[in-house]
Amino acid sequence: MDKNKFALTPPMGWNSYDYYDTTVTEEQVKANAEYMAEHLKKYGWEYIIIDIEWYSNDAGTRREEYQYIPFGDDEMDEYGRFWPSPNRFPSSVGGDGFKPLADYIHDLGLKFGIHIMRGIPRQAAHNHCKVLGTDVTADQVADPSSICGWNPDMYGVRATEAGQAYYDSIISLYADWGVDFIKCDDICDSWLYRDIPQMPFSGWEETKMLHRAIEKSGRDIVLSLSPGPAHIDRAREYCKYANMWRITDDLWDQWDLIKNMFVRCEIWQDHVREGCFPDCDMLPVGKLGKGFGQEWDCRLTKEEQKTMMTLWCMFRSPLMIGAELTMLDEWTIHLLTNSELLALMGETRKGVQIMRDEKQAVWKNTDSETGELAIALFNLSDEIREISVALIEIDPEKAEGQYTLYDIWDRTQAATVEGRITATVPAHGVVVYKLS
Repeated sequence: MDKNKFALTPPMGWNSYDYYDTTVTEEQVKANAEYMAEHLKKYGWEYIIIDIEWYSNDAGTRREEYQYIPFGDDEMDEYGRFWPSPNRFPSSVGGDGFKPLADYIHDLGLKFGIHIMRGIPRQAAHNHCKVLGTDVTADQVADPSSICGWNPDMYGVRATEAGQAYYDSIISLYADWGVDFIKCDDICDSWLYRDIPQMPFSGWEETKMLHRAIEKSGRDIVLSLSPGPAHIDRAREYCKYANMWRITDDLWDQWDLIKNMFVRCEIWQDHVREGCFPDCDMLPVGKLGKGFGQEWDCRLTKEEQKTMMTLWCMFRSPLMIGAELTMLDEWTIHLLTNSELLALMGETRKGVQIMRDEKQAVWKNTDSETGELAIALFNLSDEIREISVALIEIDPEKAEGQYTLYDIWDRTQAATVEGRITATVPAHGVVVYKLS
C-alpha cells in the first residue's frame, strides 16, 4: 500500500465538530451524509467524519463543567478499544461497531472517517485489559507520564512491540468497520511537552506506530494529524507517516485567525505535494456551535469567507466543512461549490505566494500540465484598496504579453494593463483571476 496513491488531492468533506462538539448522533451523521451525496458530492466533497468522543454515552451532559468528562461513561471492549456509544449510534449494537453506518455512507458514494485520541484509554490501563493477540495488559503498554493537556481520556502508548500490537488492534478494527479516514488528535503538537526537553513528546513515535498499523491493515486510510501548529522542522516526518497535518490550532470564525493563516501558508507552501497536505483546519461557515451550548451563524463577513476559501484552495489545503449541512443557505452553498475555485486543488496544481505584507498578499496557482494560471489578490487591510502586481513577478515568460483576466468569483472579465494585474479589492476581501 502506497499512502500517496489514494490521497492524490487534498481530502474534502464534512466534520461534525464545529456544530455538534462531542454530541453528534447516527441520525445526524446520516442526514449530513445524505445532503452531501445529493448536493455536494459532484463538486468533490466526499468524506463524512465523526469527530471526538463517539464512544461517550454521557458526552455533553455536563457541558457547563467539562467538554470532556473525566472517567466518563465510555463504551469499550475487553481489549481496551473504544466502541461507538449505542444510545447515540444504535446500528453499532450487536458487535458491528461502525460498520453498518460506514456501509450506509459508502452506499451513498461517500467515504467514512472517525476521530481518535492518541494513546490507550486510561480506563483500559486501570482495568488491566488484555491487548489483543498478546499476553500483555493495557497497563503495561500505557505511559502515564504521556498525557493530553486538554482531554482526560488517554495515556500515551509506549514504543514497544506490545504497544505496536495495541495500535495494530485498533486500526485492524477500524479497517473491518470500513473506515477510510482517521483524524488522530493530540499527536501533531502538544503544548504540554513543548518546552520540557527531558520529557520528549511520545506523539512522534506514536505517529510512526499508527502509520505501521495502517500499512498492516491493508486498507487505504487517510491519516490526519491534529492539533497544530505543526512543527516545520518535522515536515519530512509528517509527510512520510501521514497524509495531512494541522498547521494551526483550532480555527474559528474570527478574522485575526484567518489573517494569521497567510503567515502559516507561506511557511508551509513548499511542503504541499501528492498525498501530503499541510492542513489549514476546518471551514467554520454556516450554522455552528449547537453542541457547545449556543448556535450561531458564521461571524466572518462574506468577503472574509471568500478570502478563507480562496486561500485554502490556492494553497491546496484539505477542505472540511464545519457547518450543519442541512441548514446551509444559498450563499454558503455557492461559496462551497465554486467549481473553478475548487479546480485549483487539482492533482497537477501548485500554489505559491508572490508577496505579503500587513495590508495585502498575492498568490499564484499554476497547472504544471496545461500552464493555466490563477492569481489571487488579497486585501488584508480594514479599508478598500487597490492591489497591483507586475506580470514579471508572477511569471517572467508572461511579462510582455497582454492577457484577459476572468474573475473566478464574480465571473466578469478584465485585462492586464501595461504588464500589470490590478484590482480594487474590498476590505478583508479577495479578487481571483484566471489568465488567458
